[in-house]
Amino acid sequence: MKLPVYLTLLAESESTLAESYRQVADAHGDEPDVHFLCRSLASQCDDHRAKLDPVIARVGTAPADDEPERLRADAISQPRSGPLGLLRDLQDLYLLASLTDITWSMVGQAAMALHDRELLDVVGSCDKQTAIQLRWLRTRMKQAAPQALVVAR
Repeated sequence: MKLPVYLTLLAESESTLAESYRQVADAHGDEPDVHFLCRSLASQCDDHRAKLDPVIARVGTAPADDEPERLRADAISQPRSGPLGLLRDLQDLYLLASLTDITWSMVGQAAMALHDRELLDVVGSCDKQTAIQLRWLRTRMKQAAPQALVVAR
């Protein structure tokens, strides 16, 4: 069974996304909505990660040599500044959240195949919240794009 590979990926993705939300929040403190919402979303990701712990303890983790080499994404290490920097950082968050979202979907499919009620409950709540994160990120990028791409600075 390869479900542990995806559970490991999902746990790492949630941790990476939380770390990246915090990086963006700290870098863009001049945008109060970004700062406070990114902090809140980081906590949400931490909660998702914690909800996975009992499932991972029961199902197991992927052996290091069993996980595909490129099946992960790095956190935002150096946030950018200014309006264009904000747009780029939000876009990076969107990519990380998209990876997390699709991974929740794949794990959900496995949970249905296994009739794993505990995992289905975790996926049901966390997947919905990740989808909401994506909608906020898309909306905030649309709001930031005119300022960053059209207004001369």
